[in-house]
Amino acid sequence: MHRLLIESLGHTDETHSEFAASRLGCLEVWGGNRRVNHAIELPGLAGWIYSDPVEPGGSGGDVHYLSVCSQGVISRFALADVSGHGQSSSELAQLLQDLIRRYINTWDQSELMRELNESFRRKLKAAEYATAAVFAYCRSTRELVLTNAGHPPALWYHARSGTWDCLEPATPFERWREGLPLGLIGGADYAQVAVQLNWNDVLIVYTDGISDARDAAGNELGGDGLMEIARSLPVESPADTAGCLLAAIQQFSGNELRADDQSFLILRQTEDDLVLVE
Repeated sequence: MHRLLIESLGHTDETHSEFAASRLGCLEVWGGNRRVNHAIELPGLAGWIYSDPVEPGGSGGDVHYLSVCSQGVISRFALADVSGHGQSSSELAQLLQDLIRRYINTWDQSELMRELNESFRRKLKAAEYATAAVFAYCRSTRELVLTNAGHPPALWYHARSGTWDCLEPATPFERWREGLPLGLIGGADYAQVAVQLNWNDVLIVYTDGISDARDAAGNELGGDGLMEIARSLPVESPADTAGCLLAAIQQFSGNELRADDQSFLILRQTEDDLVLVE
């Protein structure tokens, strides 16, 4: 597979966006806020990243970043959505990149989130804020840690039961509380939830441009509608999952013009010879 390393904002090569796969190695950070649509590989995870800004020019308010630690054991991935576009989203992209790089070898995400929140409070304009979902995945134990700052809940496919679930406070797999959006209140703490992925489990992390999609009559897809779509998706390949998800959203929306950026990250747990937990 091709290696495409993007360490700073605005380096996405759109001519290869549908074909090149990004396989991250140790101490690599990849991401930005530009248009992207291709396969990704992290240690123990295979996936697909899609982001389509609504404004012309290829960059928008949705920001994504992925990283791998120095030992190839801890992967981190984040998806954020800035209430304002332009300079605000570019500053978030740079902040998120810098913090993910600084904490690339750190399992705990609490300090990362506190710094991100305080940085936002200093830089964002009045009434601006951002939501974010930040994950850390341990290759050797299959443990997944999530910190949520006002972001839509991820969708979780449980391969053992063949069912979909939301990774939210109601999940029976862990108890946690959602954090405030970034940049609103100083000193906010962000709780972490830890769950364990099983073989071939699938996660779909998305921005509200996906769940807020509207049809010709003005009806919103919503979380329930998105879950219905998820239940019909193929899960054997992230590429197939992504393609069918996009097709379903486009079918729902028809020719309606989008009002917001649309982004999602699909990750599928893969068998790995370093896994120690049975």
